[in-house]
Amino acid sequence: MNHSTEIILTIAGIVLVHGLIFYFLTRKSRLIKGKHVVVTGGSSGIGLWAAIECVRLGAHVTIIARNVSLLEKAKEELEKRRVRDTQLIQFRSVDLAKSYETVKNALEELERSVAPIHMLINCAGMAICGTLEDTSIEDARKLMDVNYFGTYYPTRYVLPKMKEAGDGIIVITASQAALMGIYGYGAYAASKFALRGLAETIAMEARHRGVSVTLALPADTDTPGFENENRTKPEETKIISGSGGLAKPEHVGRRLVQDALKGSFFSIMGLESWVLSILCVGMAPWRGPLLCFVQFYLLGPLRLIGLALQWNFQRIIKNCAKQRQRT
Repeated sequence: MNHSTEIILTIAGIVLVHGLIFYFLTRKSRLIKGKHVVVTGGSSGIGLWAAIECVRLGAHVTIIARNVSLLEKAKEELEKRRVRDTQLIQFRSVDLAKSYETVKNALEELERSVAPIHMLINCAGMAICGTLEDTSIEDARKLMDVNYFGTYYPTRYVLPKMKEAGDGIIVITASQAALMGIYGYGAYAASKFALRGLAETIAMEARHRGVSVTLALPADTDTPGFENENRTKPEETKIISGSGGLAKPEHVGRRLVQDALKGSFFSIMGLESWVLSILCVGMAPWRGPLLCFVQFYLLGPLRLIGLALQWNFQRIIKNCAKQRQRT
């Protein structure tokens, strides 16, 4: 490589880096002060911290979950963080997976008592781990009911109203398991892959009507749900998923809200999530020329990293199988 070529590549690299910095620093964020935000799964974990961030930004916030005692405690925590005396903080106990009519009636009552829902943050979900043959049919159906239909029903209710208003924000919380199948996550990953399909479809159907969609892809996060999940994880799953560390729910919840207000389709945290989002970008919606430029140039090299990761996963699985045979 001659000297002039090196200079050109160096200048191009500097321009790209500064362009990316400028792009991410100047992206406009939508305001939710005085608007109604509904957070499902808002009694704990990521949902609670997303609700806290919305309260900090001045929104009227309603949290939805099933456990009343947890909702009461979460409401007290949200009230401590009010920035305006006029902010409305409330909760509703609803089984989101029961039926569309149940969800529709609850959300209609909410809109009558507060205001139209401007932002819906879907955080309700659960995980049950196990190989496909070790996961019961009942558990597989429960995962789809809670993770998919527990998001589909409230989204189905708010979407036409947001389209009619020409404004609205929908957040769908999936997982890194929405990007790739992982040992021991078969039924869970299927429910999360379904959420990615739902998010991409809504983004295509509703963008021209002023509705933005954000698909959150958190890695393992230190929540009560994660503690329950670990009880059913095969050893292989613990080793594979543990390589990415454990995120804090307050960081994930805050980032999720900030990305949604900026109109980002993917909401990710950490290098591992960023690499996976590039590798699995597929037909994800357009989010600016600079990001597409990065995806174009990194997809090839990252594919090699992805193959190395897959090889390592297979090595872990074989080693665990040998260990079980010895015992």
